[in-house]
Amino acid sequence: MNATPGGGWSEPGHHGGYMSHFDDVKVQVDAALQENVIAHMNELLVALSDDDQLSREQRYQQQQRLRVAVAHHGKSEREDARAPEDERREHLTRGGKIA
Repeated sequence: MNATPGGGWSEPGHHGGYMSHFDDVKVQVDAALQENVIAHMNELLVALSDDDQLSREQRYQQQQRLRVAVAHHGKSEREDARAPEDERREHLTRGGKIA
């Protein structure tokens, strides 16, 4: 698939037909979400901004899916980074005293 908007995306779809441009974009967004790589999600967000083949609503819908995934990814990483510190603090302050 071609990630460049207006690149004439035409992947064979179900039942031997061809996927619509919007269906192709949804497949790309699904793949980016599954891959869970922020850089790729951001590239797709930018490409979608310039995609004049999609309606405003279609573009917003797919960009929102990517934005939510990026936000959750960042939140998850921050929580993972804090977990060892929180565990250490809990261990050190167990019983209200620093051990």
